Amino acid sequence: MSTLTAVLILAVLLAALVAAGVLLRARTGADGGRRSLERRFGPEYDRTLRQHGGDRESAHRDLRERVERYDRIRPLPLEAAVREHYAAQWATLQERFVDAPGQALADADDLLTRIAASRGFPEPDRREEQLDALSVHHPRQVEGLRALRHAARTQAASTEEMRAALLRARDLFEELTAAGSPVAPRPAGRHRAPHLLKPKGSGA
Repeated sequence: MSTLTAVLILAVLLAALVAAGVLLRARTGADGGRRSLERRFGPEYDRTLRQHGGDRESAHRDLRERVERYDRIRPLPLEAAVREHYAAQWATLQERFVDAPGQALADADDLLTRIAASRGFPEPDRREEQLDALSVHHPRQVEGLRALRHAARTQAASTEEMRAALLRARDLFEELTAAGSPVAPRPAGRHRAPHLLKPKGSGA
């Protein structure tokens, strides 16, 4: 075997090894990115994947763009008096659910968006941006706000569906009004609202 032939064979082998290494890193990186995003976003990851029709690459790009845009937000603390004021407002709208479920949901939506803005998230008139930002910092609770809005605009929504939406939204309310700045999101469902009175004439 000539020296030139040996050099060519060695070059081909090295190129093949380099290509295999690049491919392996790409696959590992993609899987690692998926696991990281799944851990961070939880149910929000699955929702985003469905929203993109199962296109994992598009879903990952969407989630990474949200992180890049909103992860820098450092939620502002709320004074104790302000938290108490918000708690009183939530209690009032919850009582209003008895006579006017739809209005109670609208009030809850308005209150949550105002609280989020006061914590440093996008303003209420930038609803989609605010949702995206909340999904980065509260991925396990933000779906409660979406459920609230869906029930509020669905004329056929039953009383039970509206009640369930309000209860889900309370998880986000408690996250946003918690003392101190959250370090890591807590799983949804750890807090439950006190007894929610049933609307008059609901038959429940």
